[in-house]
Amino acid sequence: MRLSIDVVLDYSLPCPHDVLLQVEAAAMLDQRIVDAKLLVTSAQPLRAVAGEEALGQRTWALGEGHFVAHYTATVDIDRPVVALDGLSAEAPHDLPALVLPYIMPSRYCESDRFEAFVARTFGDVEGGAKVAAMRDWIEDKVDYVSGSSVGTTTAADTFVRRQGVCRDYAHLLASFARAALIPARLVSVYAPGVQPPDFHAVVEVWLSGSWHLVDATGMSDPCSLARIVVGRDATDVAFMTVFGTAMLNAQRVSVVALD
Repeated sequence: MRLSIDVVLDYSLPCPHDVLLQVEAAAMLDQRIVDAKLLVTSAQPLRAVAGEEALGQRTWALGEGHFVAHYTATVDIDRPVVALDGLSAEAPHDLPALVLPYIMPSRYCESDRFEAFVARTFGDVEGGAKVAAMRDWIEDKVDYVSGSSVGTTTAADTFVRRQGVCRDYAHLLASFARAALIPARLVSVYAPGVQPPDFHAVVEVWLSGSWHLVDATGMSDPCSLARIVVGRDATDVAFMTVFGTAMLNAQRVSVVALD
């Protein structure tokens, strides 16, 4: 599948502040960057640094006054369909070193608070079948409501309120999986067909020795997603972090499947 991506971030910054952008699709074996361009109105030269685990790229800019970032790209996705039910989980002591942090609680994924619930609700299945059951439970029990959460909303908050947006769904699924000692990380992605059009958050779970994409909202197909960056939770994968104050003027995220 080929995706056409067009993103505009338009903000105003009353004083100079560092801005960390994470909007560029990552070059990976299952997603090839055909062409890409990032234009930023920065008061100093842009500086690129590697994303988490060297996956993807983060870009530092200096925002002052009218700040605009415009990213366009064409990305080819070549990712096979994998059924979760046939995948197995590894014991914690067998996990690779880079995977181990993703069974731990984090700021927005308080997995230790879900251990009893997960054992009681999903204890009769294992591995990928357990993750699939978690995904289905969240899609069924949580309502997608735009504006129903804020930047400080955690997985525990979403569990109680039973509503949220994609980031909240992803935090809850990651927390459930980690509570079952299945490594799970958040992934920011570009996804065609998401409503309303925006950056999208999904989860990758470590099963059968590799990472597998799962969307708890049910809005996207893992075979059509373009990863941007990965991390423990939303802290690590935010598309734009301003180390100061900024006001939103306009924002557009367009992701179109060309074939």
